Amino acid sequence: MKPGIHPDYRPVVFRDKAGDFAFLTRSTMTSDQSVEWEDGRTYPVVDVEISSASHPFYTGTQRVLDTAGRVERFERRYGRGRGRR
Repeated sequence: MKPGIHPDYRPVVFRDKAGDFAFLTRSTMTSDQSVEWEDGRTYPVVDVEISSASHPFYTGTQRVLDTAGRVERFERRYGRGRGRR
């Protein structure tokens, strides 16, 4: 790797305010805000809108669409294959 051209890779806290969840990882993201972590050190914090704590897929609150029912209802209303032959 060429020296001096890569961004600084350091510990950063990502905070999901909707899910009241934060995690510490390494990243090249920068932030003007900082937070004191559980280990007593201060790290830059990046606020995110969605994480695994608030995303419907990971929390199990995802809605399942009944696409088969929609197709059947459409076919009942408008007939199957009308106009196609």
